[in-house]
Amino acid sequence: MSDTFAIELRGALCIDSMQPQFAATVAANSDGYFPVAGESAFWLEVRPGIVVNRLMDVALKSCEVKPGALLTERSYGTLEVHGPDQGQVREAGRRMLAAAGVESDDGLLPHLLTDEIIRKIDHHQAMLINRTRAGMLVLGGDTLYTLEVNPAIWVLVAANEAEKASPVRIVGLGNNGAVGRLRLAGGDAEINAAVDAVHHALERITGRANRGVD
Repeated sequence: MSDTFAIELRGALCIDSMQPQFAATVAANSDGYFPVAGESAFWLEVRPGIVVNRLMDVALKSCEVKPGALLTERSYGTLEVHGPDQGQVREAGRRMLAAAGVESDDGLLPHLLTDEIIRKIDHHQAMLINRTRAGMLVLGGDTLYTLEVNPAIWVLVAANEAEKASPVRIVGLGNNGAVGRLRLAGGDAEINAAVDAVHHALERITGRANRGVD
């Protein structure tokens, strides 16, 4: 019986330098080795999900990287490796893609489900959001940006590039499951700059057509 199965790549990305809030938010929700600011990271999302175990094995046995995430959802699997040597991180990504029999451009293009700015958020709503936050606090009167994208992996590059471009606060970051969700808070000008960076980052991604959540 063959042990080789077709793998669908939903998305693969290399983050060259993790920003401080981004790294801290990822670490706070990680069950693996914690990343720190300035390190590089490679993320992979595939279907069937359980194959991430084999792909992680390839990366750890061939490159000097640390495992940060190894998750299997109902349909998808997500993994992350990171380290201070960007060359080693990129090589780990290359070897995992080769082991999966796919190329980075085989992933799905981002499909935006929500892309909204709320000006001067109400104080009571801010408190509700803070009860389930995954990062910094949102304050009453802040401008709030919400992003929901499929596949979920693309929310990661959106969050990191937003922080690179503007001193916003990452309030929520969810990158597992069918969709990825991001919440950013700050002043009007800060959010505007961050949103421009998010759009630019997502528009640069290449891949195959995406009809939305499946």
